[in-house]
Amino acid sequence: MRLPVLALAVLMTATPALAVLPGERLSDPRLEERARALSKDLRCMVCQNQAIDDSDAPLARDLRVLVRERLTAGDSDRQVIDFLVARYGEFVLLRPRFGWHTAVLWIAPLVFLVAGIAYLFVLVRRRRVAVVTAPLPLTDEEKARLEAALKP
Repeated sequence: MRLPVLALAVLMTATPALAVLPGERLSDPRLEERARALSKDLRCMVCQNQAIDDSDAPLARDLRVLVRERLTAGDSDRQVIDFLVARYGEFVLLRPRFGWHTAVLWIAPLVFLVAGIAYLFVLVRRRRVAVVTAPLPLTDEEKARLEAALKP
C-alpha cells in the first residue's frame, strides 16, 4: 500500500526536464528571457517538430548557444531570426513567416475549410431536394402496363 502512494507522490513532484543546460544560460536575465523566447519559436532540425528550447539534440544545443552569442553581441530578435533563416532556411521557424513562398501554408487550411463547408451545404441541399421531390403515385394506365409486363 505504501509503495503506490510513494510512487504517486514522486510523480506529482516531478517537473519536466528542460533541455537548456545551466552552462548555456546568460547572466543577464533580460537577455536570457529573450533567448528563451526565441528558442521556443525555433525548430530543432533533428527533432523536426520540437523547439530547440525543449530538444536535447546536439544541434539544438548549438543553435541555443548561437542564439545567445548573437544576443550578447547586440543583435535584435529580428536580426537573430534573420541570421538563422539565412543560414538554415525558413524551415528553422516553427511558425513560418507569411510571404509568397509560404502563402500556401497559411491559405490552404482556410481554402479546405471553405471547400468542406461548401461540400456539406451542397450535400444537404441535394438531400432536401430528394425528399421534396418524392415520386408521384402511378396512374391507372401505368399500373395496367406494369401488371401486363409482370405477367408471365
